[in-house]
Amino acid sequence: MRLHRLEITGFGPFGTTQTVDFDALSEAGLFLLHGPTGAGKTSVLDAVCYALYGAVPGARQSPGTSLRSDHAPAGTATEVVLDLTVGGRRLEITRRPEQLRPKKRGSGFTKDKAQSWLREYDPERGAWQGLSKSHQEIGEEITQLIGMSREQFCQVVLLPQGDFARFLRADAEARGRLLGRLFDTRRFAAVEEHLAGLRRVAEQQVRDGDERLLGLAHRIAQAAGPAAADWPAPDGKPGDPGLADSVLAWAAVARAGAREALDVAASALAAAESRHAAARRALDEERDLAARQRRYEDAVRRREELDLRRADRDAWQARLDR
Repeated sequence: MRLHRLEITGFGPFGTTQTVDFDALSEAGLFLLHGPTGAGKTSVLDAVCYALYGAVPGARQSPGTSLRSDHAPAGTATEVVLDLTVGGRRLEITRRPEQLRPKKRGSGFTKDKAQSWLREYDPERGAWQGLSKSHQEIGEEITQLIGMSREQFCQVVLLPQGDFARFLRADAEARGRLLGRLFDTRRFAAVEEHLAGLRRVAEQQVRDGDERLLGLAHRIAQAAGPAAADWPAPDGKPGDPGLADSVLAWAAVARAGAREALDVAASALAAAESRHAAARRALDEERDLAARQRRYEDAVRRREELDLRRADRDAWQARLDR
């Protein structure tokens, strides 16, 4: 926003029309507003704020107070005209507050309602064209172009009468909203929201992975049995920091215990198989001995039977010889 010209009539301490040429003042890039107390320094800032928002800062707009100068002639209307460029548009805002004026007929005064006019300069036509006479429409248009409410404008831009201290004392949320609008941080908010979405997705993926990891740990505990009895199984929840490391450490202990138990079992199996082979050889030898003993007993029995029949055999042999 750039101010070009300000006309003040019957406003505050200014009884007659006073014009401030901001273009001339801004040629050096910086200018100072100074003067003795009561000279009207704050009233100039009030006039700028009033032209933009239809109200002056803080307590100076309290009920019962009047913006009309006590030094203004009876027939002179209180009026503020501001010529400025904002949002790439050259605008002129004219505002008159509610005020009393002498009646055109008879004696006494009558009350004029507050009035506002908004014009825009058309560079192609080289002329001003009226846009609105509505307080609400003009207020919405100016607020949208500047991007700040009257309170925010007074706190950040005008900084009158120490009101900047209120901005410094405001909480972080209020200052964040104001500065966000002032510096248009929507793209940063969008990036923050995008990163927050990625974080939520990553957190969900981590929780899902932790659930699968805990399921595998439960199956490992069932399969390993007492292999990791000296190291308790992890009891963390999905998403807990360090859960994967604790599960992997416990699984390594269970694996080492299971491998040791496997080696012991393999050694016991080899010893059992050796004993089994020796027992089988002993059994085969005993069976062979028993078979030979049975054949021997059969031979002895047959011999005895033959001995008992030897006399008959000899008789048959003698008979055969004869």
